[in-house]
Amino acid sequence: MKRAMFLIIMAFSMLLITACGTSSAGKEEKTGETEDKIWENIKAKGEIVAATPGTLYPASYYPEDNDELTGYNVEVFREIAKRLGVDIKFETMAFDGMLAALHTGKVDIIQIGPREESKKKFAFSEPVKYSYSTMIVRKGDHSGIEKLEDLKGKKAGGAATTVYSEIARKFGAEVIAYGNVTNDAYLRDVHNERTDVIINDYYLQSLAIGSFPDFNIEIHPDLKFHPTTNNVAMKKEATVLLEKVNTVINEMKQDGTLTELSEEFFGGKDVSKKPEASIIEVEGIE
Repeated sequence: MKRAMFLIIMAFSMLLITACGTSSAGKEEKTGETEDKIWENIKAKGEIVAATPGTLYPASYYPEDNDELTGYNVEVFREIAKRLGVDIKFETMAFDGMLAALHTGKVDIIQIGPREESKKKFAFSEPVKYSYSTMIVRKGDHSGIEKLEDLKGKKAGGAATTVYSEIARKFGAEVIAYGNVTNDAYLRDVHNERTDVIINDYYLQSLAIGSFPDFNIEIHPDLKFHPTTNNVAMKKEATVLLEKVNTVINEMKQDGTLTELSEEFFGGKDVSKKPEASIIEVEGIE
């Protein structure tokens, strides 16, 4: 699965705060005065459209010699669509374009973590993934970072608009922004000292770093911070769709489907449950 390993890219999507609560199922017509035309259109077409990166192993990627998209996020979407009784179509795009595509109606759903600003514009399901942030640093000296305050003056590789880059900036690091590139570019830059650190999701970093054993890098052994969730996001007015998606997610948790998918794609680890590790809350970061 050599090519799949090179398609590993750091997720810039995973992020925080528990999602909106579930309303009573079966409320098909209206919630308040807002009719859910989005769900009506999905039913009429028989298809739901999801945005996903396609370059993010193991969440969303193309396996070696295979043109069928797969990964944890992708298979969660497929199972949701199946239980909703509709087909699914995927649009692959960089993280920074996913919210815009959702806002314009190009896609119906995406997977990201809810933040205060995005919660004003979009609706979020119950979490489908729990995690926290870690750092990839150079071996030996940890890139000179032993606490979060040591990020001051360091260079952090990442996407411009993610919560991970926001954390880096909060502690005084300079963010070196990348596009939708494969993960070897990020990791090699830390190895070569072009950058000092990559802040990102623990589970994705664990898999990423194991694929490049020749690089002089490691996950920081002492820093675990900023608990996050990954949720299904949709337009705010998609009230019926939200209820239905929440019902399906709860069913998938109860019948073990999310656990099975997680263990398949995350090396036997269950990302559908909250981690038990002691995790530092970063003040001022939602």
